[in-house]
Amino acid sequence: MSSVRIECVAKEGCRLGESPVWDEKEGALLYVDITGRKVCRWSPVTRQAQAVPVDAPVSSVALRKSGDYVITLGTRFAALKWKEELVTTITQVDQDKANTRFNDGKVDPAGRYFAGTMAEEIRPAVLERHQGSLYTLFPDLSVVKHFDQVDISNGLDWSLDHRTFFYIDSLSYSVDAFDYDLQTGKIGNRRSIYKLEKEESIPDGMCIDSEGKLWVACYDGGRVIRLDPETGKRIQTVKLPVDKTTSCCFGGKDYSEMYVTSASDGMDKEWLSRQPQAGGVFKITGLGVKGVPPYPFAG
Repeated sequence: MSSVRIECVAKEGCRLGESPVWDEKEGALLYVDITGRKVCRWSPVTRQAQAVPVDAPVSSVALRKSGDYVITLGTRFAALKWKEELVTTITQVDQDKANTRFNDGKVDPAGRYFAGTMAEEIRPAVLERHQGSLYTLFPDLSVVKHFDQVDISNGLDWSLDHRTFFYIDSLSYSVDAFDYDLQTGKIGNRRSIYKLEKEESIPDGMCIDSEGKLWVACYDGGRVIRLDPETGKRIQTVKLPVDKTTSCCFGGKDYSEMYVTSASDGMDKEWLSRQPQAGGVFKITGLGVKGVPPYPFAG
């Protein structure tokens, strides 16, 4: 795979970059800086990122069928009007907990917004355990809680036939699969399909490609790995020039480019001097596989 090229495209480093999503209408990449409290949009035409500041840690962004975006902000699902820089709360979760926030989120093929919570971190990946839950915001704006006892709710996606939901609770060091009912949004029969190896470190964000294989960003592992969910085998590793790779998605005109977010939080001066691109967004080309366009929230 010598044709694989990696380029840092958004160099305005995030503290904790996450949740890359390709916005086809804008021809741009959306992503968030969780601890930097901003939603960003990078244009390959201008090579610049614009940002909308928000009032709490913002952990995921998704397209909305009616236009603009939905985000997870603190413990709220919220709507974001980009031009007006206007955020409106849709609903709140974890009201019984003082110390949690949303983490990763993604919209399913039926237009439901799945997102999970976690305890606020003391240091990166150090936190009170079992405080998180996995939720779904339905298009009618009702919320369902699937389960709790989650450490760090993270990467999620759906199989190409929509019958399997893939999910990562980071500190389990496992990529899990559930049976998925697209009609109801119900999940069941949880099982592990891949356990990370020591050098891969912590599984973070995830996306699926057009061949049904999963790509997982490895936090502190400085790589994305490609997994076959049928065999449970790793089939490819792409190493990046930064350790704290956080999430990945496909984008570009034909979804043949992969975008990878990263973080700089928790790195000291010496570490940052070795990895000056930490917190940047990277574009990977030449993977020889395409991605699947993101689904918009239907509410």
